[in-house]
Amino acid sequence: MDMTIISEAIHLATAPVFLLTGVAGILNALGNRLGRVIDRGRKIEEQLEKIVDESVASRHKIERIHLELESLETRKTIINVATAFLVLCAVLIALTVIELFFSVSIEPGKLRISNWVPLTFIGSFLSLVSACILYFVEIMYASKTISFKRIKSQVGALEST
Repeated sequence: MDMTIISEAIHLATAPVFLLTGVAGILNALGNRLGRVIDRGRKIEEQLEKIVDESVASRHKIERIHLELESLETRKTIINVATAFLVLCAVLIALTVIELFFSVSIEPGKLRISNWVPLTFIGSFLSLVSACILYFVEIMYASKTISFKRIKSQVGALEST
């Protein structure tokens, strides 16, 4: 086999690996956000248990806590789906790398790209774009569910009493 062809195959096969670094970074960000959602959910559940145990909380506060738990559940689902798309992206990139690396062995002295390479590579980018869109949706949803006005009004009511 010609070493130039092997060298070219290795070069082609390793180029998409750099994309995996970016995917890993986004996976890390999603994992951190999911961790915060889970931690917040646990904290709210503890508050709810304390309220139920004390039996002195208003129905309004319990309803607000349930609404926040529902929004955290939605955020968790969005993050999990985005993570699934990123994992699919990583798998498709890995398949692309494998296909490119073995493209040199199909016909000696000639580099022959499989018909699957464009499909796995484009699929990986479609998965990456889907994950990024879901990441954006989760951020916008999280921003929408936080109301600083409600907190300010509660603090104002406490100060006026």
